[in-house]
Amino acid sequence: MLPPTIVTTDYHTGGEPFRIVVDPPVPIPGMTVAERRARAIDDPDIQALRAVLCSEPRGHADMYGGFIVPSDDDGAHLGVLFWHKDGFSTACGHGTIALGVWAVQTGRVTAPATGSVDVVIDVPSGRVTARVHREHSRIVAVDFVNVPSWVVATDVPVTTSRGGVTVTVAYGGAIYATLPANQVGLSVRPECLGELIAVGREIKWALNDTAYATHPTDPRLTGIYGTIWFDDLGAADGLVHQRNVAVFADGQVDRSPCGSGTCARIAVLAAEGRMPAGTVLRHDSIVGSTFTGTVVETVDGRPAVIPQITGMAYRTGEHVFSIDPDDPLVPGFLLRP
Repeated sequence: MLPPTIVTTDYHTGGEPFRIVVDPPVPIPGMTVAERRARAIDDPDIQALRAVLCSEPRGHADMYGGFIVPSDDDGAHLGVLFWHKDGFSTACGHGTIALGVWAVQTGRVTAPATGSVDVVIDVPSGRVTARVHREHSRIVAVDFVNVPSWVVATDVPVTTSRGGVTVTVAYGGAIYATLPANQVGLSVRPECLGELIAVGREIKWALNDTAYATHPTDPRLTGIYGTIWFDDLGAADGLVHQRNVAVFADGQVDRSPCGSGTCARIAVLAAEGRMPAGTVLRHDSIVGSTFTGTVVETVDGRPAVIPQITGMAYRTGEHVFSIDPDDPLVPGFLLRP
């Protein structure tokens, strides 16, 4: 049963929306954020709340957001369940950046007028940090410090409607298949988006039930979250420049450079020897926004890195959505080919 009103605060990070529900009006039980996500997937009331916020006429097929929930313990400021049109994701870098801005702007976490503060957030894939930087009481940037990220497999063959391709599978809080767009004669540009979506979905679903999609320790994190297409725009001393678009869930498009996807790409570039200490990845999105990323440390005993992504989020407004019990279009519809 949906409540009569739902209150949200909306942000965008690099053009990608993030709709925050501070006080979810339906119970979301569980002892940890990961457990809450597992229960939310099977709870019709929580699914209905998600669906009404990312379906037309209140949302759209590319809407993204999060329900604020308790942290796993006192070591974090808050927990969050990330959601999109198809369900609940395990990680979200652009959402973590937006949550850092929101936590400081609302006073949930106190920040110096000039300086930095860490907003620690429990997400389904683990504990992450949004390091918020301020100058003269104005937020100027947020660093997203992610969970360990690594390459799962290289040279994985996939058959698509545009021929055979080889992909690299990598984990950055979620598991992605990544490949250069020129493998199928395309580039990461708006005029190619329809074809990138179609083939990206083919790749995701071809790999989703294979061993390449298996998380080594937590089956709740198993599955190919999306396909990342990239263009290599060159390199200079200490800089790698790429443009990318993540086609995630079932054909949803990230307008930002994709936070967890950028972490996966950093893991790949580090494994290829292209990101030695001090190297910066400039990661552009399909709409022209930019994240920068670096490796902040390596993980002892395994070929994994801790990536840091820097970006910025901006508040776009607040909503008090009304749910009319007589409205036949509740939770709504998704109009997409």
